[in-house]
Amino acid sequence: MKDKLSKIKLLAMDVDGTLTDGAIVIHDGEQIKSFHAHDGLAIRLAMNHGLKIAWVTGNVSRAVEYRAQALGVTDLYQGSWVKSKAIDEMAARHGLSRGEIAFMGDDLNDIRAFERAGVAIAVANAAPEVKSRADLVTERAGGQGAAREVIELILKSRGEWEEAVEKFLAMLDKQEAGATGPEAVA
Repeated sequence: MKDKLSKIKLLAMDVDGTLTDGAIVIHDGEQIKSFHAHDGLAIRLAMNHGLKIAWVTGNVSRAVEYRAQALGVTDLYQGSWVKSKAIDEMAARHGLSRGEIAFMGDDLNDIRAFERAGVAIAVANAAPEVKSRADLVTERAGGQGAAREVIELILKSRGEWEEAVEKFLAMLDKQEAGATGPEAVA
């Protein structure tokens, strides 16, 4: 698995049940979602270190759009029930082979995306049918740091985790010293 993970250049993830705990709360007609801070920090760290991040969800939510924008995730596919098409589109746009893409999900509508990715990753609380088709099952549940776990595994398998952490800390030092702009923010 380490060899497969070392080749990953794009980590695509489902949102509901993968980046969140799956609960969808509706308040005044708007969806409210809960994202884990550890996942967010790891996503920023990964992107700052060259790992492309994409979110692919069958749902459409301003909360997801807001969180993606806040983290700098530009590959956002909402209303994408046929997630395999999104994987194909990203592969073509970024010039990536199947073996350079990992997809992380939790439910039945993620299975076809699993088939398009070089590495299929299920979160700990995924449906049994999803887990049985995964190359890797996380220890953490969706919305509870599973994305952080996977990002660490990918960067460690590439021998880049420590460098990514140091680069992140250097950005914090710049921010502390008064630097401004996106390059100083993690």
